Amino acid sequence: MEYAPQADGEPDPGEIVWAWVPYEDNPRLGKDRPVLIIARMSGGFLGLQLTSQNHSRDLEREAHFGRHWLGIGSGSWDSQRRDSEVRLDRVLFLPPQGVRREGSSLDQQRFLAVAAALRALHS
Repeated sequence: MEYAPQADGEPDPGEIVWAWVPYEDNPRLGKDRPVLIIARMSGGFLGLQLTSQNHSRDLEREAHFGRHWLGIGSGSWDSQRRDSEVRLDRVLFLPPQGVRREGSSLDQQRFLAVAAALRALHS
């Protein structure tokens, strides 16, 4: 994972884009949501979904179900500027055609915090 956003219209690590994210319990269904691109890979991108729902109220319950969240604050990816959380335990593969639109870039400090939390969870 290397922070590398560029204002070129292409998804880059550190950028928040919008993409179709399938539901875990029914992959045929899902919704368009913000996703933090964390890496490029052959044939697409790796990303982490964002939510404006606050999961910090019940971290123990979330962890019991294998869900791990990290608060990243607010940004222009959310038109209402609500605080967001990124889900660390579910890394998504996004084909280039699966990225619908560019949201914004996460600042480098917050991207590095996400990368550190992701490494800690998966080590």
